[in-house]
Amino acid sequence: MLTKKYTILSRIRQRSRCYCRLLSSQANVAETDIQFSKGSPLKLSSGRYARFADGACVATFGNTSVLSTVVSKAKQSNNSFLPLVVDYRQKAAAAGRIPTNFFRRELGPSEREILTSRLIDRSLRPLFPQNYNYDTQIVCNMLAMDGTNPPETVAINAASAALALSDVPWNGPIGAVRLGLIDNELVVNPTRKDLEKSSLNLVVTATKSNLVVMLEGSADIILQQDLLKAIKLGTKEAQHIVRGIEKLQKDHGKMKRQYETPPQLEQSIIDAIKSLSTMKIREILSDRTHDKISRDVAIAELRQTVLNQLRDTEVDVNQLSDGFNTHLRTIFRDMIFETDTRCDGRHLDELRNISCQVSLYEPLHGSALFQRGQTQVLCTVAFDSPDSALKMDTLTMLSSGIKEKSFFLHYEFPSYATGEVGRTGAPGRREAGHGALAERGLVPVVPHAPYTVRLTAEVLESNGSSSMASVCGGSLALLDAGLALSAPAAGVAIGLVTRRNETGIDDYRILTDLLGIEDYMGDMDFKMAGTKKGITALQADIKIPGLPLKIVMESVQKACDAKSKIIDIMNQCIDKPRQSHKENMPVIEEIEVEVHKRSKLVGVGGANLKKLYVETGVQVSSSLHLYIFSL
Repeated sequence: MLTKKYTILSRIRQRSRCYCRLLSSQANVAETDIQFSKGSPLKLSSGRYARFADGACVATFGNTSVLSTVVSKAKQSNNSFLPLVVDYRQKAAAAGRIPTNFFRRELGPSEREILTSRLIDRSLRPLFPQNYNYDTQIVCNMLAMDGTNPPETVAINAASAALALSDVPWNGPIGAVRLGLIDNELVVNPTRKDLEKSSLNLVVTATKSNLVVMLEGSADIILQQDLLKAIKLGTKEAQHIVRGIEKLQKDHGKMKRQYETPPQLEQSIIDAIKSLSTMKIREILSDRTHDKISRDVAIAELRQTVLNQLRDTEVDVNQLSDGFNTHLRTIFRDMIFETDTRCDGRHLDELRNISCQVSLYEPLHGSALFQRGQTQVLCTVAFDSPDSALKMDTLTMLSSGIKEKSFFLHYEFPSYATGEVGRTGAPGRREAGHGALAERGLVPVVPHAPYTVRLTAEVLESNGSSSMASVCGGSLALLDAGLALSAPAAGVAIGLVTRRNETGIDDYRILTDLLGIEDYMGDMDFKMAGTKKGITALQADIKIPGLPLKIVMESVQKACDAKSKIIDIMNQCIDKPRQSHKENMPVIEEIEVEVHKRSKLVGVGGANLKKLYVETGVQVSSSLHLYIFSL
């Protein structure tokens, strides 16, 4: 009897402790609703899920919910940069579906997941402290998808809130807003159906004080003034999210952790580096005869000479190398401010030398070689039957509304393009991102064709802005293939160097047609593609904690002026579709087959169609169109 009584009391205590823990966990739950000027609110919730993570937040817009978590190691990394990894995953279960692959489970990331991961990364990375070199991972898992509200901006805002609530040092928060343009009216956070009617699909990420952190979008040849209005409105609407997350952080956020900063070089060592290298660095950077390779070799030899002369000091070689690189970056930027001239002798608004060539090889349906300075891209066009269209995975279809693509661009960046040794194989995240950007730049000008069009862009040499060179070369190759583009398209990259003080940017220089070294040493890589009339795609990779709208507006203007000049040069090579078609171009015929005879045409298991293709090169589509290719 005593044992039974003791057991009942222990169960009561156990349930009481569980109930107390439940009440405690509910007390730590933080929620807020963020209202925009129009439309549904954005709901942020933290404290329920993933409490072992350094920070976690669920963002819900409509019935689309994304859980974002952040974890950062307590031990400092050996890297001299922030080792940040962002993984965004779309789960089939979130849409009430089962994956269609053999294993019926999520496998490697799809292209859309990779592009969204890069979108989140570019929005968050600029706001980390410069000396924070700790391994950090941000994981965004889709919990629910309604097929109406695109999840990309939801994931960015969830990651922003998770970082703000965590103890990880970060100078946020940020807010992300999507803009559409329907009947000349800007729409904030458009639905999937709205985007089908919209001539603009722009994501704007901004932080407080109306500073732009990231831009990415595509447009149906939108006018410059409409794009600028959209950027301004997106920045304004993002302030609602920033203020909401700041309030949530103030009430429920963790105190930011203290972390060790890398040891700084003594002033005597810094002075020694300056005295040994300043004059020689200036000589190298002002020598107009240098190209990419020779300049890199000269700088590498000087770096090694300085390290050898300072090897007797008790300073780590990596620290010395970082000190030299910091000094090199300072001189590189100072010389631009001093002379308004760049290291290759160009003025700030000047383009590199451009050359174009089409019809390189007879067997190709269309081909072009675009050379801009030391950036060289070979583009080829291939036509095939509609059955060769690129099929989308199930979740991409639900979130974007696109079932298949009859025009697509594949971008390749082999290691020899930069004179290096590297792996070959499936494209990585960088190739996927650059290819998608170039494709968005060309899609609005490509007409609907009765066959599938595949455009490949292979970078043979790279010294900056290879993705925008792919737009230029792709436009030339499509004209060479005989496609009646609505207008030729071109792309250009705009750079930036700034001088900053405690309150913000004190002075700046905008650089047209970015070099590789200017991208590495500078503060922005702003890519824009379009026609003479308007803009088709843009992507801003900003490396400082936000840009004022004034600089963004000037950059857009510089890009529009530059792409018009590039199109003039391209038109001297080819300015209209090729009229004479090649012998190997596809010939399309439509036949009508009576219903009761179709099985005889197809054959058992499609045997007749396979035999027809092998012997004659003729493909029959499901709609009974004949596609004849020369063999």
